[in-house]
Amino acid sequence: MNGAHKRRGGWSGWYLLFLVEIVVILWPPLYNKIVPSWRGIPFFYWFQLLWVIVSAAITAVVYWATEV
Repeated sequence: MNGAHKRRGGWSGWYLLFLVEIVVILWPPLYNKIVPSWRGIPFFYWFQLLWVIVSAAITAVVYWATEV
């Protein structure tokens, strides 16, 4: 097994970034508003769609930071 990567187990501080995603999305009073609207789309909808992209970016950062 020459050149095989050894998997590192355990917990990393990078996983705390997932907590940011969870708290923001699961706390609706933060984004339960109509204004500011963006191109006619109420804040409630575009904020959630924005967090889909932000969450994907955070997940990629955590993946690359914790990859061996």
